[in-house]
Amino acid sequence: MEDLRRMSVLAQESRGRTSSLAWLLVLGIVLAALNLRTAVTSVGPLLNQLAGALGMTSVGTGVLTTLPVLAFASVGAITPTLARRVGEHRLLLLALVTLGVGMLIRSMVGSAEIFLLSSAVALSGGAVGNVLIPTLIKRHFPARTGIMTTVYTTALAAGTMLAAAATVPIERASGDWHIALGVWAALAAVAAVPWLALLRSEPERDAGAGDAGIRRMVRSRLAWTVAIYFGTQAMIAYIMFGWLPTILVDGGYTTSQAGVILGVFTALNIPVSIATPMVASRFRDQRPVVVGLVAFYAAGFLGLWFGPASMAPAWIVLVAVGMGSFPLALMMLALRTRTPEATAGLSAFGQSAGYLISGAGPLLVGVLREATGGWALPYTMIFLVLVAQLCTGLYAGRDRYLEDERPPATAGKIGG
Repeated sequence: MEDLRRMSVLAQESRGRTSSLAWLLVLGIVLAALNLRTAVTSVGPLLNQLAGALGMTSVGTGVLTTLPVLAFASVGAITPTLARRVGEHRLLLLALVTLGVGMLIRSMVGSAEIFLLSSAVALSGGAVGNVLIPTLIKRHFPARTGIMTTVYTTALAAGTMLAAAATVPIERASGDWHIALGVWAALAAVAAVPWLALLRSEPERDAGAGDAGIRRMVRSRLAWTVAIYFGTQAMIAYIMFGWLPTILVDGGYTTSQAGVILGVFTALNIPVSIATPMVASRFRDQRPVVVGLVAFYAAGFLGLWFGPASMAPAWIVLVAVGMGSFPLALMMLALRTRTPEATAGLSAFGQSAGYLISGAGPLLVGVLREATGGWALPYTMIFLVLVAQLCTGLYAGRDRYLEDERPPATAGKIGG
């Protein structure tokens, strides 16, 4: 009888430790997600001021705005290899420290070159987090992928909006852009605390997970469709964040009105990030959600293109709902794989290739608008992107797994 009591106490203690670890992981993921875009969106509102204060040329400004795509694509691609060597928890801790140090350094300098270099360092930390967090969700919460993706994407959207909205007020209150940028380094330091505690629960590293590496992904049709789906949704997002104020001003709105509408559009990402994974996780097959989101996009862009300018806020709301394709793309990284190692490989490949694809979007819109003096060709390009998003989403959204995909037959095996 005494042995049974001891076993019961031990079982309760084990469940308590497991529950505490789970909540610590949730806290760590939320705080890390809040930081993944602060290095990007804190710079945009102060870009002209930074260029003047640092003596940054137009070339330097162009490099600064392109750095996020380059960092997310390049550093994201090598993250699974780093995780196998360092460990996932240790690597995310290092990523948050790198993010914070990079942002702290750039907030203290007066040189354009050092500002760009430290920004690249900070963005590298964010790139690692982009790939690692879907992997950690798959590893630690395999039965709650939808809920945890909701938590992750909501925190990511909140951090994105917070840095974009609060940086200018902080700068005005302090009278110093150095302080306005340095605040976000402190937030990264806070995010690192849970991962210090989680070092003791580092998952075992699977050194034999090379089959989920880049070679496997390059040969995988599913990996390519996930990457293109991710890239098309990111392209639409970059186009909207970069060109929405211009679209509105060309439609007759003042710059202040355009700024308010852009702020509302950004804020809508939070409820959309909450709703989309909750809906998508109810289905084993996400194709109906893919179709629904593309339909919202199409309706919104048709309204912006042909509808009355006075209705622009309504069309923007429809486009904002279509932006649910971002949390859906992140969900697919875990839903289309069986193991954390495969999730890591698909996350690295899908996001790296996807961000490279997306980077061309805002540039192409600018070139087409400059060449034609109007929006007909840019909107035509957007609808071509939506067609690609629909086609790849219908393939990637089907209930299937990367590990079940047959590798392509090699020439040496044919006839053997």
